[in-house]
Amino acid sequence: QSKALSGQRETMSWMKGDLLSKSRRLVGGLAMREPVWLKAMEASPPPVFPRSNGNLKKIVLPEDSYVRRFARKHPEAKLVDPIKASAFIPDPARVYGCRVLELTKNGISEDDAMSVANVLCMEYLAERKEMKKAYKRLKELAVLQDKTPPPKPYLSSKTEMQIQEKKPPTDPPSVRRLHETHLGSNQTDRKLQSLPETRASCTSPCTQ
Repeated sequence: QSKALSGQRETMSWMKGDLLSKSRRLVGGLAMREPVWLKAMEASPPPVFPRSNGNLKKIVLPEDSYVRRFARKHPEAKLVDPIKASAFIPDPARVYGCRVLELTKNGISEDDAMSVANVLCMEYLAERKEMKKAYKRLKELAVLQDKTPPPKPYLSSKTEMQIQEKKPPTDPPSVRRLHETHLGSNQTDRKLQSLPETRASCTSPCTQ
């Protein structure tokens, strides 16, 4: 077993590195002839791209510090559409951070920019609370009138993820109907084409 392991290590050492280092080892060990392109490659070696070696850096955006501040100040905003972090309409914390950055770039101080952006985001949160209260009242009225309650204005993150994970059918119903009608028309055409042949085959023995 030790011999086999040593042989595997030797073969693995021969296979390490790029094409230039491999060919150098093989030529030096007389395992292959020196290729024509080896000297040219040694004169101008190919570029070596750096590897991460498992140390991937975390992606940090310039507004992340303001997003964390907003989340500390308003923890209820963390639960607002968590799966829409990269959507066209971002969450209020991300909107707050982007607005603070925009205002600071225009020459406004950081404290003033944070206060202005906070007022704008509070309008969004207040509107959301009002919609939730209105839905609660509509639900109570529906229960009193023995009716089905209306759908929620804001779905939970779990239900939204389940909706996104639902696999659509291979073809929509309209395409399926078109395919079926196309198949039916082809079958009728074949039947009509085969009718004269059957008549001819029936009449031929009678004439004889």
